[in-house]
Amino acid sequence: MFRFFAFLIFLFAAGPAAAQSAAPPEPGELFRDCPDCPEMVVVPSGEFDMGGKDNPYEGPPHRVTIAKNFAIERRETSFAEWDACVSDGKCRHRPDDRGWGRGDQPVIDVSWEDAKAFVLWLTQKTGRNYRLPSEAEWEYAARAGTTTTYWWGKEVGKSNANCDNCGDSLRRTMRTGSYRPNGFGLYDTSGNVYEWVEDCWNDNYKNAPKDGSAWTQGQCRQRVLRGGSFANKANTVTSAARYRYDLDVRYFANGFRVVRDVQ
Repeated sequence: MFRFFAFLIFLFAAGPAAAQSAAPPEPGELFRDCPDCPEMVVVPSGEFDMGGKDNPYEGPPHRVTIAKNFAIERRETSFAEWDACVSDGKCRHRPDDRGWGRGDQPVIDVSWEDAKAFVLWLTQKTGRNYRLPSEAEWEYAARAGTTTTYWWGKEVGKSNANCDNCGDSLRRTMRTGSYRPNGFGLYDTSGNVYEWVEDCWNDNYKNAPKDGSAWTQGQCRQRVLRGGSFANKANTVTSAARYRYDLDVRYFANGFRVVRDVQ
């Protein structure tokens, strides 16, 4: 009994981080590691067929195993979250919002190097291992168990995503979470802003890792972007579509979301 009460006292004194270390969050669970931290959702381990046949860059399709649960940001990283990093002096770049607003709008005009600075800030702030998703983790989370062109079906339809011909054609970002989430609870994995991932660019998936890890060989001055954006056509917002950009270049349609290890 004494040990039980001593453990409770320890959790009370140490705060939420100690409680999370005692019991890792389960698949589907939502959490934040601090009031200003991104809202995360835990994605279960599993297997899936990565890639597609519509574009040479997307092939060959291959089986990938995600061996461990991981947490991923439910929404694209917002201006509010980015600006908190700027206020702490850890993110030096303060991107222009182009008049679309800050707050819950997805941060834009950030490079891969900028995104890496943000995850380092989160890691130092929380004591947890935040990072950019691997390309495989990103696609696994975006598909949410589906095998269709888009997570919602074979056709783009209307008002499922923010892209140039997805039914709304707004030609600007929308507030994060404006469209319905996929089966894992993630918003805007199609459209709104392109999202940086960890991987170096390779022209196809020949010799790509099959264990869900980031591919850190190839054209590493260029890094992979996933999900398409408001400025692109529907064929760029499919679950398999991929693109690349120089790691130090900022563009008004590029943003990101983060992941965190939970095991």
